[in-house]
Amino acid sequence: MSKVFRPSNRESKILSRIETSKERERKFAIEQTKNVLEPLSNALAMKLIEEKLIQTNSKGDIQKQFEASIEKLTRSDEFEIDYQIAPLRNLVPRPNIVSLYLTAFVIEQLVNHRSVEDIYGSDEEIYNCINRQVAKFTLQ
Repeated sequence: MSKVFRPSNRESKILSRIETSKERERKFAIEQTKNVLEPLSNALAMKLIEEKLIQTNSKGDIQKQFEASIEKLTRSDEFEIDYQIAPLRNLVPRPNIVSLYLTAFVIEQLVNHRSVEDIYGSDEEIYNCINRQVAKFTLQ
């Protein structure tokens, strides 16, 4: 017969603290993006084009799309964010929520934008490029 796991009171408190700290870290990362909206969206558009992960005919349109996506991220509730990142949740072991959200945006929505000719690279390459830029503009 298998044993049923029932955490003790002490274990429950520790698990609760871990979950609370993860939620606080997630909210803090999203809040920080509000302060760096324009420079972050500019850096993301430039770096993705420089590294030839996105081929486009208008960098300005791509930047505007990133600005709109980041604004949407800051206004979204937890369910909407989780729904957006669901296909990429296991992309990397400890993902940055902002980087994961923007990667999902590039892969699922930006690919269909009129200014984007094509998107190259794997999901991991796109995530790593975006994550490097997000790390420059936010505290980790």
